[in-house]
Amino acid sequence: MGLIDALIAAYAYLVANFDEFLGLLTEHLALVLVSVTLAIVVAVPMGVLATRNERAKSIVMSFGNVSQTIPTLAIIALVFPILGLGFLPALVGLFAYALLPILTNTVAGLENVDESTVEAARGMGMTENQILRQIQLPLAVPIIFAGIRTSAVLNVGTAYLAFFIGGGGLGVWVISGISLFNTPQLLAGAIPGALLAIGLDSLFGFIEGRLSGEGMAEQSPAAG
Repeated sequence: MGLIDALIAAYAYLVANFDEFLGLLTEHLALVLVSVTLAIVVAVPMGVLATRNERAKSIVMSFGNVSQTIPTLAIIALVFPILGLGFLPALVGLFAYALLPILTNTVAGLENVDESTVEAARGMGMTENQILRQIQLPLAVPIIFAGIRTSAVLNVGTAYLAFFIGGGGLGVWVISGISLFNTPQLLAGAIPGALLAIGLDSLFGFIEGRLSGEGMAEQSPAAG
């Protein structure tokens, strides 16, 4: 089967099973978005804490490195006796996998803010919390979002493993297609995942641009 024929067959399979595809895509998207959102909620405050205290930084970064080092399937295996099969254990594995890029980039972004800018803000009488919210975080947005975009793209691929514990997602078609030597089914599950990764990266890039623009606009009056 040639490439064009395979793509046509994959499209035909997707159209013939479109309702099932929508269900799998929704599950896949939910796994990725929820896990990345939870990772942002946890990793950004941890990154801020790490820049405030060297001992905390050592603990936080060690935690992040461990969460990234353990394979997702191993994390799923660890939580399986507690959480069983389904969406939740898959979500826990993806959440742990998404932590490190966001955590390390938050620390890097905050630490890369020019110290003279921070000292100037202190000289203007700003508190540490005001400096964090109005100076450091806006300037660190591009680096932090680079970590978020990395986590999102990684988790689009990793979410295919949710199939092995009944977590759903596009992995159902991909793994089944491999097992059954069903190329149209395999491609019908794999290609949308690639497009989803590109789409999420573009979406977070757009949000990054908007936040960076707003941050610069807020700093301009203060600078004046």
